[in-house]
Amino acid sequence: MRGFILSMGVVLMSACTGTPETTAPVADPLKGTQWQLVDIQYMDDTVLKPDAAGKYALRFDNDGSVSIKADCNMLGGSYTYTSPSGLEFGPLRSTMAFCGEKSLYNRFTKDMPFVRSFVIKDGNLHLALMADGGIYQFSPLP
Repeated sequence: MRGFILSMGVVLMSACTGTPETTAPVADPLKGTQWQLVDIQYMDDTVLKPDAAGKYALRFDNDGSVSIKADCNMLGGSYTYTSPSGLEFGPLRSTMAFCGEKSLYNRFTKDMPFVRSFVIKDGNLHLALMADGGIYQFSPLP
């Protein structure tokens, strides 16, 4: 046991005397991208799809702001990217038009504050809600 403690002390001493590591900041992979909703998949196996392409979209601007088209309404605010895959939206302001009974607008306003991470896989953006609440899948906008 004494040998183990001595060797741990040597490891700790050498770790403390090493040169400080610096890492370059990781570029935000979302900046300057635009996406349109493909579907929303909830953990209870509910899958919701937009009734028309382009009615629901995200745009991540270079200044850290986000614009969201949610049917007949627009939402806007800020987002925070944390490497490697963390994502959170700040408070989002919204227009308040009634888009119809089948609109997914209310889902967007309810779910976006609970986005916590993302992955870009096979060219699509997947936003994950906290506590395995669901996945929003988007394809790139041309």
